[in-house]
Amino acid sequence: MGKAQKWGEEFLGPCQQKLSFSFGLPDVATVCEVYLTVSLSNAIFPFLLSAVKFEDCQRSREVGFISSDPNFSVRPDGTVYTQQEVANLSEPVQFMVTARGLHDPHIWETTVKLALVGHLHSLPLTKMGIEEMLSRVWDSQPKVIRFSRKHQRGSSANGLRRQKRDWVIPPINVPENSRGPFPHMLVRIRSDQDKDVGIRYSITGAGADQPPSGIYNIDPISGNMFVTQPLDREERASYHLRAHAVDMNGNQVENPIDLYIYVIDMNDNRPEFQNQVYNGSVAEGSKPGSSVMQVTASDSDDSTTANGMVRYRILSQTPHSPIPNMFTINSETGDIVTVAAGLDREKVSQYTLIVQATDMEGNLNFGLSNTATALISITDINDNPPEFTVRTFSGEVPENKVNVVVANLTVVDRDQPHSPNWNAVYRIVNGDPSGHFTIRTNPITNEGMLTVIKPVDFEMNRAFMLTVVVSNQAHLASGIQSSLQSTAGVTISVQDVNEPPVFPVNPKIIRFEEGVPAGTTLTVFAAQDPDHFIHQIVRYAKLSDPANWLRINRTNGQITTMALLDRESMYVRNNMYEATFLAYDNGSPQASGTGTLQIYLIDVNDNAPVLVPREAQVCERTRPNSKINITASDADTDPNVGPFVFELPSFPPSVRRNWTISRLSGDYAQLKLRISYLEAGMYEIPIIVSDSGNPPLSNRSVIRVKVCHCDHNGDCSATGAVAAAGLGTGAIIAILICIIILLSMVLLFVVWMKRREKERQAKPLLIDPEDDVRDNILKYDEEGGGEEDQDYDLSQLQQPESLDHIINKTTGVRRVDERPVIAESQYPVRPSVPHPGDIGDFINDGLRAADNDPTAPPYDSLLVFDYEGSGSTAGSVSSLNSTSSGDQDYDYLNDWGPRFKKLADLYGGGDDD
Repeated sequence: MGKAQKWGEEFLGPCQQKLSFSFGLPDVATVCEVYLTVSLSNAIFPFLLSAVKFEDCQRSREVGFISSDPNFSVRPDGTVYTQQEVANLSEPVQFMVTARGLHDPHIWETTVKLALVGHLHSLPLTKMGIEEMLSRVWDSQPKVIRFSRKHQRGSSANGLRRQKRDWVIPPINVPENSRGPFPHMLVRIRSDQDKDVGIRYSITGAGADQPPSGIYNIDPISGNMFVTQPLDREERASYHLRAHAVDMNGNQVENPIDLYIYVIDMNDNRPEFQNQVYNGSVAEGSKPGSSVMQVTASDSDDSTTANGMVRYRILSQTPHSPIPNMFTINSETGDIVTVAAGLDREKVSQYTLIVQATDMEGNLNFGLSNTATALISITDINDNPPEFTVRTFSGEVPENKVNVVVANLTVVDRDQPHSPNWNAVYRIVNGDPSGHFTIRTNPITNEGMLTVIKPVDFEMNRAFMLTVVVSNQAHLASGIQSSLQSTAGVTISVQDVNEPPVFPVNPKIIRFEEGVPAGTTLTVFAAQDPDHFIHQIVRYAKLSDPANWLRINRTNGQITTMALLDRESMYVRNNMYEATFLAYDNGSPQASGTGTLQIYLIDVNDNAPVLVPREAQVCERTRPNSKINITASDADTDPNVGPFVFELPSFPPSVRRNWTISRLSGDYAQLKLRISYLEAGMYEIPIIVSDSGNPPLSNRSVIRVKVCHCDHNGDCSATGAVAAAGLGTGAIIAILICIIILLSMVLLFVVWMKRREKERQAKPLLIDPEDDVRDNILKYDEEGGGEEDQDYDLSQLQQPESLDHIINKTTGVRRVDERPVIAESQYPVRPSVPHPGDIGDFINDGLRAADNDPTAPPYDSLLVFDYEGSGSTAGSVSSLNSTSSGDQDYDYLNDWGPRFKKLADLYGGGDDD
């Protein structure tokens, strides 16, 4: 019977020791994995010892096991465990395990031995002692692994041959974080042929010649395989290598064998919480067992071993009210639940828990720990009804005021502020049947603001007694009763104020016919004073009277007219005239009210109809469409308007002789020519229009009809339009000829003026410039000598203060067309030494006198001032009237044209003057 042997080691718990065991199996059974642990004390039974896998020849995994020792059992999956506490393992324990296939009649048996490795009981169970135990276990690994050989045996050459099973190479276990020394030998690889030929050994795979390379190497001659550095299980938990054996020529001597290296986990990682602070909540008043929150921690160590098995516990609770242990935690899941009643948010709103997570299944001596903080908020429920601070409130309100806060109702509520459990809702349950008040909640202070929403009248109610209740926006929690303090009384006093006078009917509508004469009494528009307990006098005044038709008696409010009421006035809208009046009392302070008076004006027939249109056009010859449709407009209304009556007057007779008028409907008539032809021109045809009033009113209106020559379409042609304007064909031609002649004359005059201008520039004057009697502009190069040149006497330009001959001619300005006979006085007398600034005034006075002269001719003429005053160094202009001109001959002036003929008559006449 072949035999396989495996040594296993594992570290668990505070009182565990390393055990090694060996067991034998029949050739048809193979042990794959065995991990045995034994706890000498404080073990929870059944306690796992090993995990064993059996495999039969048919590869069936349905195998049943029976243990001969009642202290140890094997489960169907190959797990070996203890049924009860093992009292003494100082000596090896041996028992038989029987394996039977469920579908196979064969039975296999093997012996299992459990023994302490070395003398581990003499080592202290500390971390250093455990590492020493692991090093001894490491040293106790099999040192030589042989390549399997295949042997043949049988009874004859042709008989059946039985092949011997290959060795099963057990896994190589290497603890992580070993302190060396390195390189450390793990195993020796050996071939049975190393005595006959030279053998070279090598290993391949991840960790050897593949990344991460260099962790394992092998001596090619001796076959010793080494690990070169500490291993980390959390980085890589296992390695799969292949061992090779070749001769000196590189030929394969043995088939490669698989080497499995497992990194044995050590407890080198602390549990890590996912969060350092966890937030949870639970409602106040929750029953024990209510879920609060869950905390979780993870451990990078092997979770199938105690190194990665995390357990939780609560280290502390703050505060300790009402008891120090209000919460508990599930050690395996981390769920926190309540264990006691009495959570009250109004007393404690938040708890702080320090939670610890420890691996090694919570073993505090050997496990690694970490902590986190759990903040548990106690959520509010409506377990505190709002309560008024006092049982009665009071306030006062002026009458006729709205949106005024009368009183503030204060409450206390211990629930969560600004939540539905805290927000107060107020209701008036009694004392306000008319709905004068309402209560609004102040969202910040939670106070109830008692507000007037409907005016109160002191004369009707001097005080109000209200009953108010308060509740929360959310319903009270189950089992909580409303407090007696949730009801209060409110007393409201009404203050009397001076109320304005009130018009009983506002607006007031009255009806009157238009045309009511001035001084007519229309109505009495009186107001009443609401203040019955105070005697006050009411007076009246007019506020608005657009047409100024009305007057109001300031004492009794009587309305009278000041002018005729005209319905057709621009101030009347839809037959309605509106005026506004003021009524005020003598209270303190004074109060006033307004009232509106609306006067509905009834129409009377006071407007005669007016013909529409006032102008029209027809053809000079009678045509079917030579008709004029006319109507009338009337400012009155029914029944003082249409139907209208249209008729032609009897005078002048030509109207009825040339025209006729016929009725089309009640409001329309048709005017047309009675004769077949009427000369083109503009005709004014009088028409008498009468309305349907009682009595009717008539109006003689004139329509201007243009009779013109029409084309074949009946439209008035351009020539006909001109002829219709009153001009014949000859007159039109004459007008056109005149226009042409006028334009030609203007053109010739312009050409002549340009020619004269050129001649004047080209030829010298006919006479000496000194003898030229025409006005000349003298240019003086010298600008004067300063102030001495300003010493002049303006009195020389004045008229004499008295002239005896002034009575012989009307005052005026002498002109060139009128021979001067005597000097004329027309300007005011000036002082002898005038101010130099009066020159402008003097000239302006002369211009105004000339413009207002009724004797002035209708053309421009030269103004002549025939008296310049006495003492002038320039001499008198009147010398022009002197005939003592010497030998000068002025007859040539007759040759200068009509403009100089007057001078020729004055000075060329000789002794005739």
